[in-house]
Amino acid sequence: MTLLVIDVQKGITDERLFEFEKVKSNIKELIGRARQNHKEVIFVQHDDGPGTGFSVGDEDFEIHEEFTPEWNEKIYTKDVNSALHPSTKLLSYLQEKGEDTIMVVGLQTNFCIDATIRTGFDNGLEVIVPEYTNSTFGNEYMDKETCYHYYNEFLWPTRFAKCVSMDEARKLISQPV
Repeated sequence: MTLLVIDVQKGITDERLFEFEKVKSNIKELIGRARQNHKEVIFVQHDDGPGTGFSVGDEDFEIHEEFTPEWNEKIYTKDVNSALHPSTKLLSYLQEKGEDTIMVVGLQTNFCIDATIRTGFDNGLEVIVPEYTNSTFGNEYMDKETCYHYYNEFLWPTRFAKCVSMDEARKLISQPV
């Protein structure tokens, strides 16, 4: 199992998110447990392009200091929603190492998390999504709480991902390699 930590960047990791403190705490815990149990942790950053304020070299682009990668952890950059899009080379890397299971955490539920989950599913990966480890902002069509519950409790389970409790996620991430 590989833990994918998606888009926990300074420009969007704040109290605007649904259940911000709980999500932040759960992600930090899973990163710590993955490291303790010799599971690979891979970070992904979204790049909106030069001049957007959310691109390589911009402060908002940087990974939030509470999730700082260790020196040996891989960081992929993407300019599309799915972290597993061919342009990132992340899916190729996972396939080359024989990975068949990913645990997906991060931001934003209705954009990059959803796209990554679907791409993983379409490519034969088992996708695990722990509760309260992804979040998003509200928008003109759906408030942030409704959005979170819609994806995590209605759309993904039994279709694209195995949505699990934090207790189950702790057990899964702690299993021997």
